[in-house]
Amino acid sequence: MCLAIPMTIIKVDKNYATATANGIEALVNYAMTPDIKLNDKVLVHAGFIIEKLDEEQAREIEETWTEYFEMINSNE
Repeated sequence: MCLAIPMTIIKVDKNYATATANGIEALVNYAMTPDIKLNDKVLVHAGFIIEKLDEEQAREIEETWTEYFEMINSNE
């Protein structure tokens, strides 16, 4: 099973970018998606950006994650 996390690019450096999701920042490799820029929505798996998302895709995935976290938190 593969789990990719939707994240937002907040910084682009020479070989890596910094991405954020839910208050967590991660250093990610963008070799497979060299056309990224600030504020792009991307899917990250194992430290690599595997896909650049359009706004609609990003919104749908983020809504699903929000529902998931709400469900988990309501069961505590």
